[in-house]
Amino acid sequence: MKLKSGLVVGAIISGLAAGTAMAGDAKTVDKVGISVGTLGNPFYVATAEGITSAAKALNPDVDITAVSADYDLNKQLSQIDSFIGAGMQIMMIVPVDPQASVPSVQKAKDAGLVVGAFDAVAPNADINVTTNNVRAGEIACQYMADRLNGKGDVVIVNAIQVSAVVDRVNGCKSVLDKYEDINIIADQASEGSRDTGMKVMQSLLTRFPHIDGVFALNDPAAIGADLAAKQLNRSEFFIVSVDGAPDVQKLLESGNTLIAATAAQDPYAMAAKAFELANDVYQGKTLSETNVLMDPMLVTADNVADYVGWEDER
Repeated sequence: MKLKSGLVVGAIISGLAAGTAMAGDAKTVDKVGISVGTLGNPFYVATAEGITSAAKALNPDVDITAVSADYDLNKQLSQIDSFIGAGMQIMMIVPVDPQASVPSVQKAKDAGLVVGAFDAVAPNADINVTTNNVRAGEIACQYMADRLNGKGDVVIVNAIQVSAVVDRVNGCKSVLDKYEDINIIADQASEGSRDTGMKVMQSLLTRFPHIDGVFALNDPAAIGADLAAKQLNRSEFFIVSVDGAPDVQKLLESGNTLIAATAAQDPYAMAAKAFELANDVYQGKTLSETNVLMDPMLVTADNVADYVGWEDER
């Protein structure tokens, strides 16, 4: 089963199993707790599936509890307390508020749990695995620069300034700054949603009679920008974004979109890798690196048929 990042699930799993088998005193992982933003989001469903697959390769009878924090800090802190009380050995989390989560993460570690964070960094987790968001911005905007032949007026549909968003913009601008004939004529913030992406793009299209390219900070904003263009009968530009979400995957397959490329994250592989490293810590291994970045993959209409998306069977 191929992962979008080019990793192979079987290889990860067999590596986990082999590493455990070689250690005669390997400890069995019986209980794993998972807390993510929301299991209503296919991205986080894929992360839970990646952890489950990796954990069950080690112990088919492992008890896994996956819950939604619903982006509510207090709810997630309560979930952490529940994981501690339930005797979880490994806790896997996407911290809703990384800094505010520090005391509860420490409480879990003091209680003997290994804490693995993914998608967002928890400062005092045992391990962190996230997408290389700088690289995501770089490959999306390199595609834009190449398609524009190094010349044109572009806009950025930005988002709330969390670290992932800042990294994506910095990666994009580091590429575009190399081209003296590419001009960033606007950089306007949305909230990273379809609705706000559409509103921002409507404003930009009203303001500028001609745009050559759009960098949207995530796929929902890109879809919003695409909808705005259709409403205002504008089609002279194309859109690049970051995520690899199912809705954009379908649009690329259809060809009925101004979205030309997305720098795809691999939530399944990210979470599986995070669990692999958390298990290494649980087994008493010393890790050479506890903060790991996963490279994204650029998905376009040309290669979308080979893309294993968030909801695709593994």
